[in-house]
Amino acid sequence: MATVYKPTVTKAVPEGAEIFTRKGERYARWKPKVGKTRTAPVTKTAKGDRIRIRSSKYLAKYRDGSGIVRKVATGCRDEVAARSLLAELVRRAELVRSNVLSVAEDAAADHQRIPLSEHFAAYDGHLREKDVSKTHREDRKRYLKRLAAECVFTILADLDQSVMERWLAHQRATGMSARSRNAHLAALVGFGNWCVDTCRLTVNPFARMKRANEKTDRRRKRRAMTEDELVKLLRVARRRPLLDRMTIRRGPRKGQVAASLSDATRATLERLGRERALIYKTLVLTGLRRGELASLTVGDLDLDGAVAYAALNARHEKNRQGSEIPLRGDLTDDLRRWLADNLRSLQAEARRRGEPIPMKLPVDMPVFNVPKQLVRILDRDLKLANIPKRDERGRTIDVHALRHTFGTHLSKGGVAPRTAQAAMRHSDIALTMNVYTDPKLLDVAGALDVLPDLPLDGDDRPVRQRATGTEGQQFVPGFVPGFVPATDRTGTNQSSADKATGDRLEYRVETPTRASGDSGKRSDPLTSAVNESPQIGVTGFEPAASCSQSRRSAKLSYTPANRRRV
Repeated sequence: MATVYKPTVTKAVPEGAEIFTRKGERYARWKPKVGKTRTAPVTKTAKGDRIRIRSSKYLAKYRDGSGIVRKVATGCRDEVAARSLLAELVRRAELVRSNVLSVAEDAAADHQRIPLSEHFAAYDGHLREKDVSKTHREDRKRYLKRLAAECVFTILADLDQSVMERWLAHQRATGMSARSRNAHLAALVGFGNWCVDTCRLTVNPFARMKRANEKTDRRRKRRAMTEDELVKLLRVARRRPLLDRMTIRRGPRKGQVAASLSDATRATLERLGRERALIYKTLVLTGLRRGELASLTVGDLDLDGAVAYAALNARHEKNRQGSEIPLRGDLTDDLRRWLADNLRSLQAEARRRGEPIPMKLPVDMPVFNVPKQLVRILDRDLKLANIPKRDERGRTIDVHALRHTFGTHLSKGGVAPRTAQAAMRHSDIALTMNVYTDPKLLDVAGALDVLPDLPLDGDDRPVRQRATGTEGQQFVPGFVPGFVPATDRTGTNQSSADKATGDRLEYRVETPTRASGDSGKRSDPLTSAVNESPQIGVTGFEPAASCSQSRRSAKLSYTPANRRRV
């Protein structure tokens, strides 16, 4: 049954070939660059006319260990070499039939001689079918390519745990961070698991390798921004595009803000500054990542419902689940004005071109034009606003630090940890509390005031009541995007009896009547920084006005019918 032969294959008709008919059959005659004139029959296929010729390489045909007839390309032009390969295939089939070799091991053996680059290409196709993001796929491809080159992995049989361990040890000695080493290892482990799933390997040689502890080797620690810093940042972002263009760069007036601009150029730069400030504000008040914000389109926004929100598509979210991101009232108003301005610009452009005037924005139109190098723009804004990029603890500000700012101000504002975790869209609450909460902004010393006074023996000073922060005050976290109900309240009078004394207690329970997302009477410093008209002079920017955070809370008041002194 086992044999080798050269199969008949079809190829495209050579360029310049002569087609003729002989005894009712069509033939092609052509002269190759090297050799004599050749003739081959022509057949009609779905791809058009093609010639039938004998392949130059041998094909092996045999029955495998499961009794199935297989045809395997040997890649050999020599018959002796092809028969040698056939003998190896037959031997493996006998080992499978005698239970010396498993079917999985036999299947994996077919992939051992294939170059590793071909497996990498197939793995990339697998990731693409799983709808993995382009950035993640490119990172995996880059990591695998580097490991194959530096560890001298050419075929699957070369994959070895000890070689990878030596490479990791060398990279650690030369200063590679734990996070980067783990990223390379994760790429190789993922590739090995895929090889096992596709029967290319029987076991993953890297499955038991342990990752480095990233907590002990964190190279980039981000810090959260204070409210005053955020206001200054938004004001600078609002003005800097126009300021940069008006600043004279050469000549005796170098550095002066005196360049003349046309009205159209000035309007374009003011619009650009407004967009940048609104991008920063949206990142701070939603906790969105840069890529997630860039993916939002007009159709993803629902600004007219009871609670405005942005629908984040699952394929654009990091955890691939899809979420509805609530929007605070003032941010909703900013977005409405921004989209209205975009519509007016689109209509003006249509009039200028003589095209039909659109009545609404396309649903697939991006909400913002988020630059890929937003971090560089942020660095320039921080420098002009005189905000240090790195603090005394070595923690830095970048675009993702705005998400840290979101999480920190949720905790600072008193939002319940579980609610903050939901707002951050984290699967682990420890990530919300430990990584995305900057302890520097938390009032730890002020929190001690809630502890009771503990007078020593003989001290007859009156016991100080604990300061809970709710007596006669109202509290609403300044950066909560609509999770806490607050503002106008109505109530009912109720009463109950004190079981210990029998006194009748009368009290009033007040309940909210307006959702916190309603911004009808809200005056937010971030909103002012985004929407105010820019005023730029030769002397630069006016200092940012300080602002205090408003506090609201539900009040529970009661009046004993028979007041008693304690």
